[in-house]
Amino acid sequence: MREKRILVTGAGGFIGSHLARKLCTQGNFVRVVDIKWDGYIEEPYYSEKLTLDLRVYENCLRVTKDIDWVFNLAANMGGIGFITQVGAEVMYDNVLINSYIAKSCVENKVERLFFSSSACIYPTYKQETPEVKPLKEEDAYPADPDNYYGWEKLYTEKMLEAFKKDYGLDIRIARYHNIYGPEGTYKGGREKSPAALCRKVAEASNPGEI
Repeated sequence: MREKRILVTGAGGFIGSHLARKLCTQGNFVRVVDIKWDGYIEEPYYSEKLTLDLRVYENCLRVTKDIDWVFNLAANMGGIGFITQVGAEVMYDNVLINSYIAKSCVENKVERLFFSSSACIYPTYKQETPEVKPLKEEDAYPADPDNYYGWEKLYTEKMLEAFKKDYGLDIRIARYHNIYGPEGTYKGGREKSPAALCRKVAEASNPGEI
């Protein structure tokens, strides 16, 4: 298989930076883009780096030009503490990013678009007891996410389904749960629950403080 020209959006974040590094080590051309860079892993882990706001359509056209595959991980998001407090900003920013990236992929004839969705799309009423059954893809409906972040992710899944139907864009979607690990954030309010728990254990002077 020939070298792919790959775009990773949100590459300044934890998942995006690790993904870009892996794709680079496989011999691909990897263009990375983000609005800010958090330094999760040592640079460079890419072929080309751009600092742009993907809430602007012209920027999305620029970054998807001459690209085969797009991994769209750009999002305004954080841990459960953040996404349960912030609603309008999360939905507005992310719908703009996801819509513009999808449209620019069609315009620039990108082969494949991957979207990072979330387990937050699943209904609350299917997760209210300790005996909850493992969730399947179709369990997302009837829809009832418990936060605005989940609604935004579910909306984007349906939007991309329409892009596949109307334009033939090859769409891939994964619904992430808690993602954490080496070089990830563990404080500041946007960390995931497992990382926050580990931090509290490490910083506690006695078990009663946890």
